[in-house]
Amino acid sequence: MLESAGFEKVGDLGSDLPANNRQTMIQAGDIVLYQGNQIVIFYGSNSWSYTRLGRIDDLTGWESALGHGDVTVTFSLEE
Repeated sequence: MLESAGFEKVGDLGSDLPANNRQTMIQAGDIVLYQGNQIVIFYGSNSWSYTRLGRIDDLTGWESALGHGDVTVTFSLEE
């Protein structure tokens, strides 16, 4: 995921997903879909039109885990 604007990481999904964009205030830990084909994770706040996907509740070490610059992030489902 690429560093963007100093408060988010953005990753291209390679294809479009169904979107339900709404103007919303985003906080650290929020995970959203942007323009139907980008996933964004926030370590700061912003207000824009997104489709909300989820949220990380325990932000312990969140900023240091995301680091500075681009990062590799793996999403998985718990079985």
